Amino acid sequence: MSQEVKNIDDHEEELFEHYNFIANNGQEKLRIDKFLMARIANTSRNKIQIAAHNGNILVNKLPVKPNYKVKPKDEVSIVLPYPVRQLELIPQDIPVDIIYEDDQLCLVNKSANMVVHPGYGNYDGTLVNALLYHFEKLPELPSDYFGRPGLVHRLDKHTTGIMVVAKTENTLINLAKQFFDRTTKRRYHALVWGDLEKDEGTVDLFLGRSLKNRKLMACYPEKDHGKHAITHYSVIERFGYVTLIECRLETGRTHQIRAHMKHIGHPLFNDLEYGGNKIIKGTSFTKYKQFVENCFKLLPGQALHAKSLEFYHSTLKKDLSFDSELPDYFEEVLNKWRRYSQSSTF
Repeated sequence: MSQEVKNIDDHEEELFEHYNFIANNGQEKLRIDKFLMARIANTSRNKIQIAAHNGNILVNKLPVKPNYKVKPKDEVSIVLPYPVRQLELIPQDIPVDIIYEDDQLCLVNKSANMVVHPGYGNYDGTLVNALLYHFEKLPELPSDYFGRPGLVHRLDKHTTGIMVVAKTENTLINLAKQFFDRTTKRRYHALVWGDLEKDEGTVDLFLGRSLKNRKLMACYPEKDHGKHAITHYSVIERFGYVTLIECRLETGRTHQIRAHMKHIGHPLFNDLEYGGNKIIKGTSFTKYKQFVENCFKLLPGQALHAKSLEFYHSTLKKDLSFDSELPDYFEEVLNKWRRYSQSSTF
């Protein structure tokens, strides 16, 4: 038997798994697909072979073909999408904004108040339910369509913006590798509390479950308490008490932008879970308090939007880049702050 040296890399924003094994000294030569099937639950030989063809299987840090034979002391790693959840997925006629689609994948502009996929407390009414209905209405499906939209990343319920969804297993596995290798480019726009000291910055800290509230994430200086997370940010527009910023992600951890910005003292505007839904900066005047509360009422949750996404399309063999406009209510809040900042002295 081999020795497993690394546990599943259990991303919650990026929906893929990373396995790493080292073959022991007595390992007999064995095809790598058989080697991995014996060690990874809920997978198939076909899925492993597709992973190999997409470069998702490495031996001693080099990609190998499905017929490679594992030898003693080989270090074997593989990136796979999450297995299908054991929930009944019901197609539902729910409006969804599809901004691009071909036989391999589609890009959606996710609306607020929409959960991405079924889970505890949200068994229907999700983006996945809506996409299943849409896919069933297509004139024909690709031959390797496998019964549900393929997710390699997700957005929080109240976060809006661009997501990519695979329609074939080959595309799903290819995209999982791109997200794992950090070759995709993702940009978010966020309204945060406070006037940032510098125009640009980077938060490079480990993210893990909060010791006080397991539903939230917290920042830690060492990997023993979480997973490495890097967020680059730059100022787009300053309003005095709040700032519009762009965030560029190197990693995609749960609540990464929300937790990172709170840690540096600039929680997202109207972020209930991370303390941004109360007045943090500003005056004590009643008129100002009413102004902020009116802004809060326009937003369904934290002021965060997945603005753009760039990735490599493995079938078209070229990079694709997509951009989405901020929701109208987000723009209205920004306009309110523009008018307020122009009429106020800070």
